[in-house]
Amino acid sequence: MKKGIHPDSYRLVVFKDMSNGHSFLSRSTADAKETVQWEDGNEYPLVKLEISNTSHPFFTGKNVLVDTAGRIDKFKKKYAKK
Repeated sequence: MKKGIHPDSYRLVVFKDMSNGHSFLSRSTADAKETVQWEDGNEYPLVKLEISNTSHPFFTGKNVLVDTAGRIDKFKKKYAKK
């Protein structure tokens, strides 16, 4: 691995899947504006995700339709043939 091209600021971060509430702790350089108390009692930066491996249809085998604020309806309305 080349020296000097990878960030040195790795730290523990909690990632939370907002579609199903699943959270996991991992090392990352991602910026976070919020913090959360983890199961071990320590406080870590929180990064919110719209989808993760616990909610993505490819990994779950279930076809779940997530309609956030009518995005599908907006798309159909925008590209409907007139």
